Amino acid sequence: MSVELPGAGPAPGLRERKKERTRRTIREEAFRLFREQGYGETTVEQIAAAADVSPSTFFRYFPSKEELALADDLDPIMFRALDDQPLDVSPLEAFKRATIAAFDMLSPEELAFETERIRLLYSDPELRGAIAREFDRNLNLVSEIVASRTGRAADDWEVRAFAGAITGGMLALINIEPFSPEQIIRVVEFLAAGMPIGRREPTDRS
Repeated sequence: MSVELPGAGPAPGLRERKKERTRRTIREEAFRLFREQGYGETTVEQIAAAADVSPSTFFRYFPSKEELALADDLDPIMFRALDDQPLDVSPLEAFKRATIAAFDMLSPEELAFETERIRLLYSDPELRGAIAREFDRNLNLVSEIVASRTGRAADDWEVRAFAGAITGGMLALINIEPFSPEQIIRVVEFLAAGMPIGRREPTDRS
């Protein structure tokens, strides 16, 4: 059993490719304006004009400016990589392998964009309130993936606890370190080891 993945399926046709180009242009122009004048000072109308589309076209792709910033283009890539992992490996090992595979698929430009997006979410006061909603969304996504791989229910308390641990660990690191695959792998390996944490001996400064 596999999770229904966004973006999975046959190769997109011409119409779908045009729509994806328009969506990408809107996001690229939005983030250019965010860099130049700030997220709060940038309007939907300015983004639409910069992308050479109408505001109504903008709203066909994104319900709001906030949703444009929150949209995670890494999700479908990660989901496909997870779906490719054999069911005989543990969920944590599957996440680790999928992380490596997913980031290998990203171009330097795509990785730079995602890094900038994460930085914006955690630095702009107007967007920080959306982080709680992102946590809930990611918690539910991870729960669905783990349930699919284990044959258990997504609301099983052990499934939810597992999803909460991995989602919370990643969220905690994102807030203090640059976004990277190494960051995700570090969380996965820490959890797989049983979260060993002991008292760190003070360094000798004499």
